[in-house]
Amino acid sequence: MGELFRSEEMTLAQLFLQSEAAYCCVSELGEIGMVQFRDLNPDVNVFQRKFVNEVRRCEEMDRKLRFVEKEIKKANIQIVDTGENPEVPSPRDMIDMEATFEKLENELKEINTNQEALKKNFLELTELKHILRRTQHNFLLVQSSFVFCFRLTSGLITKIIGRERIPTFERMLWRVCRGNVFLRQAEIEDPLEDPTLVHKSVFIIFFQGDQLKNRVKKICEGFRATLYPCPETPQERKEMLAGVNARIDDLQMVLNQTEDHRQRVLQAAAKTVRVWFIKVRKMKAIYHTLNLCNIDVTQKCLIAEVWCPVSDMDSIQFALRRGTEKSGSTVPSILNRMQTNQTPPTYNKTSKFTSGFQSIVDAYGIGSYREMNPAPYTIITFPFLFAVMFGDLGHGVLMTSAALYLVLRETRLIAQKSDNEMFNMVFAGRYIILLMGIFSMYTGLIYNDCFSKSLNIFGSGWSVRPMFDSKRGGNWTFDTLKGSAALQLDPAVDGVFSGPYPIGIDPIWNIAINKLSFLNSFKMKMSVILGVSHMLFGVTLSLFNHLYFQKPLNIYLGFIPEILFMACLFGYLVILVFYKWVSYNVHISKDAPSLLIAFINMFLFNYSDTTNKPLYRGQMAIQIILIVIALACVPCMLIVKTLVLRRQHMWKKHLFNFGDVAVHQAIHTIEYCLGCISNTASYLRLWALSLAHAQLSEVLWKMVMHIGLSSKSIGGFVLLAIVFYFFAVLTVAILLIMEGLSAFLHALRLHWVEFQNKFYCGQGFKFLPFTFESILEGRSED
Repeated sequence: MGELFRSEEMTLAQLFLQSEAAYCCVSELGEIGMVQFRDLNPDVNVFQRKFVNEVRRCEEMDRKLRFVEKEIKKANIQIVDTGENPEVPSPRDMIDMEATFEKLENELKEINTNQEALKKNFLELTELKHILRRTQHNFLLVQSSFVFCFRLTSGLITKIIGRERIPTFERMLWRVCRGNVFLRQAEIEDPLEDPTLVHKSVFIIFFQGDQLKNRVKKICEGFRATLYPCPETPQERKEMLAGVNARIDDLQMVLNQTEDHRQRVLQAAAKTVRVWFIKVRKMKAIYHTLNLCNIDVTQKCLIAEVWCPVSDMDSIQFALRRGTEKSGSTVPSILNRMQTNQTPPTYNKTSKFTSGFQSIVDAYGIGSYREMNPAPYTIITFPFLFAVMFGDLGHGVLMTSAALYLVLRETRLIAQKSDNEMFNMVFAGRYIILLMGIFSMYTGLIYNDCFSKSLNIFGSGWSVRPMFDSKRGGNWTFDTLKGSAALQLDPAVDGVFSGPYPIGIDPIWNIAINKLSFLNSFKMKMSVILGVSHMLFGVTLSLFNHLYFQKPLNIYLGFIPEILFMACLFGYLVILVFYKWVSYNVHISKDAPSLLIAFINMFLFNYSDTTNKPLYRGQMAIQIILIVIALACVPCMLIVKTLVLRRQHMWKKHLFNFGDVAVHQAIHTIEYCLGCISNTASYLRLWALSLAHAQLSEVLWKMVMHIGLSSKSIGGFVLLAIVFYFFAVLTVAILLIMEGLSAFLHALRLHWVEFQNKFYCGQGFKFLPFTFESILEGRSED
């Protein structure tokens, strides 16, 4: 259990790997993911390292596979992903893999080249077919009439041009030729693939003389129009059309066969491309890791230095033996622990349940080596503080249901490998959301709040019947009820108040006029109690850090003054809250003094205030003692500890910079004393956001759902269905997503700033083991 509350104990180890066994040993270490390799060649250029050629060959294979993958996706073929994790290929297999990928790439490129040439030829023939058809039917009468009237025709050009460029082309042709051409056009109904689907038109141009012919051709070339020869006689056009149709049919058959062959090649590749990717990237990772090692003078042994957990040394040794046996080497690999003064990396073992909470802590800062890990406590405190702000039974049920769906179907959802970043972020925090929903259901039950409505499960503890009974002292009548907009229930009258509600807040407060005032007082005090308790717990955790790192000075002149300062001031305030709740009943509650005024008078040493009576006997003496103790703690942290550090500085012969230490201690003391006040006030956000969420839920109910429930006609059911739809959408969008995100961020701030700063430095660096899992998942930073 010690590893759960503190980072793993790490050690620096030296690896001696035989050259023939190094590849297999690193492969086995990558599978278990328990060692972090150090770069022993920081001054050597990347291109000058021993295995740079192997890395380049792996990159070239990866490039070819990406080309194949791109072609598969372009053909809309599903890539098969069976979840298989193949073993790393041996170095001898690299030649066969390179040959396979080279052959596949060349075959696909050749197919693509031939297919493009065939499609280009097919397009030209298709355009020529449309030209022949149009000139045969649509332009025949025009040509005959033109020749008959002028008898000056000396040339004819037919061409294909994009439909969107027709007006510009016509204007240019008319201006350059000065109107001495005759042009007719017809649209091609079917779009042509050139290379995408485009709409084109057929033109036929009649002109006189070679000079106009050259001008027309230059204009056509400028507009990138395709020119085709067109016979002048109908018979020649008919014969040419028949030949074109025959060639088109032959080309279509060849194109179909080429596409079928391409599909077969890609479908076969789609079955194994993922496995190929895994093998190539594993090989590349191994050679990249081998480049971090040193090679001894005999060139027969590789030397590596790794960080690894002490508890996993046996597993690492076993992996090295397995790799040595797989390589066929007879010389075993050696793993030696090294003594070092370097700070090890921080490694916190996590599961799928705790990883989300550890990520919350690591986002603030990676913990220093072996200091207390806040994540185990965050598992409870984070969702609980979130729920205090978000407390609603109905909303908690919705959030729990959504998270439960992600948890129960996690295996299937992981296999789908969604690319949606937002969904992946929510899915990664599914256990956090689940606990937030469960705790929200609990706090919603305490607040007795379900979609802004109260649940009357056990019956209210208040009754108005005794107020009508004159024998028992009641003075209300039915006329009084009818003529009064509001009346106050007096708990001092016998029978009006039978006792507190069994759990949570009495449902009668939901219809009370002073509901908001009551909840304000209750939730404000609750926020202070939770905040002070949370901070005192954080200060207490610092004691375990001081004990572990054997720093008695930090205990006597750090922890003890800090805990006394906070306990004497704000811990005392919490005790006063509980004392007032317990000591004053319904009969004497009107005489209860104000805690806020009493707390202010405590700091001002003002005990002559007749408007605010003491809470208990001896209050003045106790409060003076507490103030004196709290004030004495400040110079103890600021001056005494600094003087002790100075003496240590003198004894240790300037082993550390005393000026920096003194300034740091002064800043820490001032920050802590002021932070106790500001941090306590910061926990009032629990009260503010809780009230805001409850009021927003109530406003949404009254403005939306109340409309559907107010109708009593036959069409009211349809209206209720429509209104409920909008109510559900607004509830999810505003109260669940927006308000939930707001409460999440505030709970995050309370843990980072108010809780963790009491004991958590967060100045370490993360343990990044060499593992194939992170490489295949695309986490390049690992």
